[in-house]
Amino acid sequence: MTADPTPQATAPAGAALDLAAEDAKLLVLARSARLRAYVPDGRPAEGAALRDTDGRTYAAATVGLSRPELAISALRAAVAAAVSSGARRFEAAAVVTESDEVAGDDVATLAEFGAGVPVFLGGTDGVARSRTNS
Repeated sequence: MTADPTPQATAPAGAALDLAAEDAKLLVLARSARLRAYVPDGRPAEGAALRDTDGRTYAAATVGLSRPELAISALRAAVAAAVSSGARRFEAAAVVTESDEVAGDDVATLAEFGAGVPVFLGGTDGVARSRTNS
């Protein structure tokens, strides 16, 4: 659920972060969403999941378009889905990607709705590698 106020945590090489069950569920949802990514331009596929303060979850995938400026990251798509459903406060998010970090613009999008929301980064194997906060 809501994590401690530590701004960033990283698991030692080869180890996974220890997550609460609800946070681990976000990683499972994000990993599943990643499989639905639309990336015809070859950009890395990402999946994201977001939990609001009512316990509802939203999952989304990368939407890569032929015009890169129109592409939508998985986390921003999840935030858009949540906000479109009326959510304005969030407990946690997870992003599954090949990248070593969550894009700053994605974290900034989540931060528009509150600082301190933990964002767990998982590899394509679904294992949490690090955590940052919005």
